[in-house]
Amino acid sequence: MRILVVDDEFPSRQCLRRLLASTGGDHELAGEATDAFEAIARCRAQPIDLVLMDTELPGMTVEEATRQLAKLERPPAIIFLASDDESNPAMAERPVAGCLLKPVNEDQLREALNIARRLALPRPQHVEKEEEMAAETPQRAEISARYRGGVRTVAIADIIFLQADQKYVNVRHLDGELLVDESLRSFEREFPDLFLRIHRNALVARSRLKGLVKLTDGTTRVELLDCDDRLAISRRHLPEVRRWLRERDAKTTHRLSPRRFDPRVDQQRR
Repeated sequence: MRILVVDDEFPSRQCLRRLLASTGGDHELAGEATDAFEAIARCRAQPIDLVLMDTELPGMTVEEATRQLAKLERPPAIIFLASDDESNPAMAERPVAGCLLKPVNEDQLREALNIARRLALPRPQHVEKEEEMAAETPQRAEISARYRGGVRTVAIADIIFLQADQKYVNVRHLDGELLVDESLRSFEREFPDLFLRIHRNALVARSRLKGLVKLTDGTTRVELLDCDDRLAISRRHLPEVRRWLRERDAKTTHRLSPRRFDPRVDQQRR
């Protein structure tokens, strides 16, 4: 979810930025606005899935702002931020994901974001278009990028991990490194079965993931095959990586387990 924070008070926006960064889930902060006019303009200019909106904004009532947002081609879901119960606006024209009382804590925000995901709202057109394009486009077998005045090609199967590097993605492969002008998200969408996200800035090849190691400072890192680098794994993605490793190890153990000999079954087969 692309989230827009709308509040005229800087400390409130700062607090929400911190909470969104620490709250696990598939979302990102798409921007901030200080009033309803700016919020509507931002939602017109870029795809916004969810708006966290203060109920006491200057220049326009929150009811009118909500009506204006509902008229957009891609109307976002809305979570209101109220200073007390009485300022929770009852909106009849537009489903609302919820209303949080200030000061907002991490658990409340996480629950509201989960509700917003489950709401039966129309899927944003930009998401549908991206999924349609991904379904129509076959997976690439290799990627190419400019390298020292020429073009270098790397097989997808040779990639060990991908790491965001400012505007580029650093592709670590069996023969070295390559910078490509693509996003991690694009790789994640195109190759969901090949790469696993371990951090907001890193994907690792599932086939190269050896295991996890906990350092003395309490942080957890991944160990990779064919590479000495130990990449950091975020707390947000750690449970999913552990679950995937358990499932992989369970499948491997089941496949390699010797079949117990039963003479009765063997005699029946004969």
